[in-house]
Order: sequence, then C-alpha cells, then structure tokens
Amino acid sequence: MSDETGHTEPKGFVGRFLALPADSVPKTLFVAMTLCLVASLIVSTAAVALRPLQITNALKDKQVNILQVAGVYDPEVDVAEAFAAFEPHVLELATGNFTDQFEAATFNDRAAAEDPATSVALDTDPAGIGRQAQFVTVYLLRDAAGDVDKVILPIHGYGLWSTLYGFIALEENGNDIFGLQFYEHAETPGLGAEVDNPRWKALWSGKRLADDNGVLQINVAKSASAAGADHHVDALAGATLTSVGVHNLVNFWMGEAGYQRFLENLKAGNV
Repeated sequence: MSDETGHTEPKGFVGRFLALPADSVPKTLFVAMTLCLVASLIVSTAAVALRPLQITNALKDKQVNILQVAGVYDPEVDVAEAFAAFEPHVLELATGNFTDQFEAATFNDRAAAEDPATSVALDTDPAGIGRQAQFVTVYLLRDAAGDVDKVILPIHGYGLWSTLYGFIALEENGNDIFGLQFYEHAETPGLGAEVDNPRWKALWSGKRLADDNGVLQINVAKSASAAGADHHVDALAGATLTSVGVHNLVNFWMGEAGYQRFLENLKAGNV
C-alpha cells in the first residue's frame, strides 16, 4: 500500500519496526536488551566452562593454607605432593571420634553446615555461625615414627563484616597452639584484615588453649587475663569487633560445642 507521496508502507510488525529511526525508543530498548542477553550468555558459558578450574584452584588454596599453618609449606614443592603427607578424617563432634560414614577426600564441610540432616541450629551462638555441622574434616600430620605430630582443625565465625574461615594447628598434646590463619574473610583492609598479617599470626605460636586444670583460657584482647601470658594474644589495633569475633570463634570451636571431646581423645592417645 502506498501513501499519497508514493512511499510504500511497511507490512507487518517486523517491517514497521525496521522502518523506525535508529534512535527511536523501541530500537534503543531492543539493542540494549539484545546486548544484555548476549553478555549474560557469554558470562554464563564462561562460568560453566571455568567451574572445574575454580574448584581445582579453591582446593589447592585450601591445601596451601593447611601446609602453611602446619609450618611445612615449601613453594618449591608441588602442593599435592606435600599435602599427601596429611591424613584427612571426618570427625563426629558429638563423640570426638572419626567416622567412616563419609569419604574424607570428598566431604564438604560447608555443605554439611547448611544441610539440616548433618547440622544443627544453634541457640547459643557466640561464633555467629547460625548452624553448626555435626561432622567436620580434620587433618593429622604424623612424624617418621607414625605418631601424631600436628593436628589441623577448621574453624570459622563472624568478625565485623564477614565470616572468617581458617585453620588452627595444634601440637600432639592437643593444647599447645602451633599456628592459626584465615584463608577467607571480608574484614576491613588495614584493620580487621590484619588477621592476615604474619606478625599477628606469629603471636599464636606457643600459646596454650587451656590451663593445667583443663579450663579453656585462650584470650584475644588488649590486655592479658588473669590466666596469664601463656593464653593471651594481643587484639588487633583498631579492630575491636574483629578481635572479639576471633576470640569468640576460637573459644567456641575449642570448647564443649566444638573439638573438646576430640582433644580429650587426642590427649589420651586414642587418635
């Protein structure tokens, strides 16, 4: 159909759309939506394709942190090769004993903490974690004679802005701290993020969890408690709430709700 000037009117929706000026609102919206769709497809495809690599890198990072907190990390040695010296075990917190209910190599601690079948909601929650897994993966490092040399225990809890995930390494007596470090958090750079500072991490080495009577005394604060320097770690300067969070999470996991039964078994030589 032609108008009085002889121009042919476009037929159909597509024809009328294509005939619109390039800067018209419908064409502008169409181009924007198309670009968004293409971009989302590219991102989604990349995420799926890179997922195996992400999982591999996350596992390697976790292994590096375990090696570091145990004091055996050597950047010149293959991580997988060095990590092979560690024995992973799935621990049942309620009994303090290892369980064969799960495969240690593939057990996912975080997934277990979110699954109602393997976790419990906490009424008393000083660490701010909401739910606690009933099973966790712990790591043993043995000496040449086959005796336990170090025990690596996963810990986590809320700081100021985020949940801090890390490991604490204990000597074979289950009471002397060899090291502590966090591998994931979102605390304030220069303040709470100083949990990553090697000088602060070094303060944990040689500290004792409990006193001679077995009472948990480990303390993160500006000044030492009555229990003395053996149990004291200086709080982070300018990061009071992060320091309180670390104090709470360490005491939670080392106490009755956490690894206490396991540590008693360790001290008794039953591990």
